[in-house]
This record gives sequence, C-alpha cells and structure tokens, in this order.
Amino acid sequence: MNSGGWRGSADVWLTAAYDALLETGVESVKIQLLAKKLNLSRTSFYWFFKDRQALLDALISLWREKNTGNVIKQTTAYAETVTEAMLNVTDCWLNDDLFDSQFEFAVRSWALQSPEILQEIQNADHERLSALSRMFVKFGHSEQQADVRARTIYLVQIGYISMQTQEDLETRLKRIPEYVEVFTGQPPAKREIDRFLARHQTTPE
Repeated sequence: MNSGGWRGSADVWLTAAYDALLETGVESVKIQLLAKKLNLSRTSFYWFFKDRQALLDALISLWREKNTGNVIKQTTAYAETVTEAMLNVTDCWLNDDLFDSQFEFAVRSWALQSPEILQEIQNADHERLSALSRMFVKFGHSEQQADVRARTIYLVQIGYISMQTQEDLETRLKRIPEYVEVFTGQPPAKREIDRFLARHQTTPE
C-alpha cells in the first residue's frame, strides 16, 4: 500500500527500515529494497533523506531516544523506596513502548559488523549503567555498591535479549519480586508489587 502519498513520508521510510532491520538485518536496509516493499519510487526516498547513511543515522537516533532515553527516564521516575525505583526500571523490560528488545537485539547484531555502531552500543551501555548507578546512590548505596548492583541488573537484562530468552509474561511476573530483592537487597512491599502488576494489567494474587 502506498502510504503517505506518492512519495511516502520520512516516517514511512523509517518504519520500513526499522522493519527490515528487525526482520533480516542491516544489509536489507537498502533504498531499492525498501522502495519495492513500499511500492514507491526509489527517487521519492531523496525527498526525505540525503542518502542511505542518513536513513541509518535516523534508525540509530530512534533506538537511542527510545531505549536509552527511557531507561534513564525510568531511573529518575518518582519512587519512595529503592524497590519501587527498581520496579519503575523493570517496566522497561515488560513494555515495548518503553524499551524495544527486538530493536536492541537488531542494533547489537549490527554492531558485530560496524565499529561505528559498536561505539554507539558502548556509549549507550555506559549511559544506562551510569543512570542505574545514580539511582542506587540516591537511595543511600555507596558508589561501589551502586555500580555492582547496576551491572547485575543491566547484564541480566542484556543477557535475556542476547540469548533471545523465551519466557511468557506470567512466568516472568512471578519472578519479579525475587529479582527486585536480589537487585536491591530488599523485598518489595506488597503495595508496590500490586501497583506494578496493575500497570501490566495483571491481577495480583
């Protein structure tokens, strides 16, 4: 379907590039292939992007804004306790609108063949870990403790993504209270878990 008029739109081209990246990798993010998929002329692409590199840059900007931006945002969301703060961050791992795990996997796979994208990944890892560390320092942990707890949280989640772990939502939600206690050293209060489950449309037992 020819969406957005005979030239498409920047969002139409970017969405097609995103879909191609997730489906088959960065090698399929090519103007001619996207044009064919969208039923648009190849030349219409240049109304919105200077060249293929500009489209790839836009993909990375989208990934950076969504995944890194939302992790940092969730570490600073209102929380009265460190366990509530941890549950705010955990929202990222369960809500694709906050953190797109498939996008994350695709970009990390892309980084295996691109030093520039690898640098983007390393920068993102540093920013996310720093934000998690700051969250723990805010709740009274030493910088060393905060750093280790941040790494424990983050490396577990990246492990989930890198290993493409298949875990149904019910199973993962049942594990959340124990994860929170492992990550923070404290069990979450029942009211905190109840609010967390309500956000994910699950009735607490």
